[in-house]
Amino acid sequence: MNIVSADWLPYRLALKHPWQTSQGNLSERRGRLLRLRSADGRTGWGDCAPLPEFGIAEASATAFAEESALLDLAAQRASLPLDAWLSGRAAADSIAVNASLGAVSTLTDATLESALATGYRVLKLKVGSAPWPSEIARLEELSAILPAGAGFRLDANAAWNMTEAGDFLRACRELPIESLEEPLTAPTANGLRKLQELVDFALAIDESQHLVNADFFRQPPVRRLVLKPARHGGLLRCMDLGLKAGAAGIDCIVTSSLESSCGLLACAHLAAAIAPGATHGLATADWLAEDTGQPLPLRAGRLHMPGTEGSGFVATLADSATD
Repeated sequence: MNIVSADWLPYRLALKHPWQTSQGNLSERRGRLLRLRSADGRTGWGDCAPLPEFGIAEASATAFAEESALLDLAAQRASLPLDAWLSGRAAADSIAVNASLGAVSTLTDATLESALATGYRVLKLKVGSAPWPSEIARLEELSAILPAGAGFRLDANAAWNMTEAGDFLRACRELPIESLEEPLTAPTANGLRKLQELVDFALAIDESQHLVNADFFRQPPVRRLVLKPARHGGLLRCMDLGLKAGAAGIDCIVTSSLESSCGLLACAHLAAAIAPGATHGLATADWLAEDTGQPLPLRAGRLHMPGTEGSGFVATLADSATD
């Protein structure tokens, strides 16, 4: 592939609402688009948006952007959508995504009902910010609203010790829980394995990537792995992890790192390639007051793929982006 030009286009995008992180509230998303032009007139795009609070280092975000742009060009040359190029299957029309509704302790019935009316069937809630018995009581109340087939995807953000996590899990065995991410403050494979044995639904690793090694796949301590391509350094690394996970009986979901539409498109193609039937954490475009391109249409709890060659990204802010 003959690349004739490459340039970085910085951007700064305001958020509609502050995004709470471990280091405070985020009011804007900064990054830079990588634009590669090939000798045959094609353009490939990548998104570099480091975010240390999400474990997204500069080096891994840069690698994600560079690889995304090159794969965009490769898929275009093959006359395939990027997800089809990655998977070897027919391109996906759409992928299911979860709603993100914030802390269970502050969630109102009306907000939950609105998400259900929009078409979401997996509702992500934060737990661990209030005493666990009160969160269980609120989950019980909210469960009465859920229709058949809907469930809660919980994220504890490393809130509990082993005793607290075990008590919480025992208390929610009969609730419509789809999964629980990161229950332990100090996670170990042995600790997570003991907790997973308490429940039928999946426990998931997101931030605890230090546990994902060869032993992890030989004796999986949990049933789900959360993949953030910008954290892992690219789509191909995530595809490799997905193949190993599948062979070990672990399911994978792809989640956003609050990228612009360029990076989100790459994540959506990965999700469609690696787990087209799963529900992914990619409904984040609405957080941005402005964007680098047109976001994917979101209807009835599903992101609808562009169906064009490559990633399908069309820049709208690239040439006017400023640092």
